Amino acid sequence: MAASTKTNVTPKVMGRLRLASQGLLGGFSSPEECVSRMGAMQAQDLASAFWAVGQRVPGSGLSKVLEALENGAVVRSWPMRGTLHLVPPQDLRWILAITTDRSMRSVAARHRELGIDEADIATCRDLALERVAGSPGATREELFKIFESAGQVTTAQRGIHLLWILCQNAWLVQGPPAGTAGKALGQQLFVAFDEWIPESKGLGREEGIAEFLLRYIRSHGPATLLDFAWWTQIPKSEVRAAHEAIRSQLVELVFRGTSYWLSPETAALLDDGVPGSRTVLALPGFDEFLLGYTDRSLVLPPEHFEKVVPGGNGVFKRMIVSGGEVVGTWSRSGTGRTAVVVPEPFAAEGLAPAAKRSFELQAAKYVRFMKR
Repeated sequence: MAASTKTNVTPKVMGRLRLASQGLLGGFSSPEECVSRMGAMQAQDLASAFWAVGQRVPGSGLSKVLEALENGAVVRSWPMRGTLHLVPPQDLRWILAITTDRSMRSVAARHRELGIDEADIATCRDLALERVAGSPGATREELFKIFESAGQVTTAQRGIHLLWILCQNAWLVQGPPAGTAGKALGQQLFVAFDEWIPESKGLGREEGIAEFLLRYIRSHGPATLLDFAWWTQIPKSEVRAAHEAIRSQLVELVFRGTSYWLSPETAALLDDGVPGSRTVLALPGFDEFLLGYTDRSLVLPPEHFEKVVPGGNGVFKRMIVSGGEVVGTWSRSGTGRTAVVVPEPFAAEGLAPAAKRSFELQAAKYVRFMKR
């Protein structure tokens, strides 16, 4: 495929190209490779994030993904949009260096309402680092008690904002899960950033934005520059400059008058027919396949958006994806051996027989993943 081309593709083909870019038609070799290739993965709901990785790492189980979090091969933090993501540890510092100032400005009014100033931040930083230094870490509740003992109020979300600030400034980071394996999908311990991530990749701002954009396009393309600017909250002028620096490494696909960008490897699939037309996937809520873009109508018909995000409350339900399009949601009822995965297709007639059989295989895969 030419480096810049107009071609007649359908939204479903665009969706399948995204499946390919995101490793959902092939996959990655390990959780750490998955997160590194994706750049960052939504992780406000940890169980959903683990399944998002599991869908992209063939043969993996929950324990394998959990191990990557336990040993620091993958970390969870707030790199952008004030939203928790799984990120490669060696990249977190330079990503934060790009995004933190704007993130802090976006919540400055809220911090004034909460009475958080620089002196409060310094006090909590010193207290937290003293507590976690050389230790396995501390829970959120432990740190809140220490803050309270020093006169720092933690109620009304003030405590979580203080912890967020400490993580934004790369003083703390979320480390291994707290408690026993049975609580593995709950809270994580907060640890000293420099101890948990002793080696960080060094990239300046311009180089870092270009690297982040390249990784995003390779893992999310076809995507627009506006998609990336929204995803990272990096100013559009800087995104355009970064794009000029890496443009030769990308392929342009003009779809409905808009320029989308993708990797040459993904673009090459157009030459012989994009795979995945019969692929059915049970994706978690908050998956990058839907959330990684500012315009989600390409893969989710607008008339069904309310069914994925009821009431527009920001909570995304688990999704059934067929041939590159979201065609329904799914839920899990029961636990252990009694767990049942229930499809909730958008179409009144339900899933077609072949798609239904494929979804049943996906449901079995999910149950196996959670037990491993």
